[in-house]
Amino acid sequence: MRLNDCMTRGVQCTGPGASLQEAATKMRDLDIGTLPVCGDDGRLMGIVTDRDIAVRAVAKGYNPKTAKVAEAMTPTVVYCYEDQELDDAVRIMEDKQIRRLLVLDRNKRLTGIISLADLAASSSERDLAAEALEAISEPTHRT
Repeated sequence: MRLNDCMTRGVQCTGPGASLQEAATKMRDLDIGTLPVCGDDGRLMGIVTDRDIAVRAVAKGYNPKTAKVAEAMTPTVVYCYEDQELDDAVRIMEDKQIRRLLVLDRNKRLTGIISLADLAASSSERDLAAEALEAISEPTHRT
């Protein structure tokens, strides 16, 4: 199965110049914990999570009304392409220990997101979701 057959489409973005409060409000209103950060050209620039705002930004003493998303976002984004196989995406999620993965077209424009919830919602992919969750939840070994 290809990603474009099972991913969530219509993913909302925020811009790097939005305030952290604006991003948090959008997350609350959409009931999500992750917002891709896209430039004016629609290209992916990074990702900001509720944890980035609550832990990274607050710990640094940023004012959420004035601090910008660019100050708290993670600029390095793990992604896959919509024409890739679902197994490829699951392997990436397991390797990187992430629960959601942004999906781009071959022009590197955001087209969707695939999450463990998307896998679990598909009756044919529940075993794959369970396998991915187990691998993602394993503690990382640090030396």
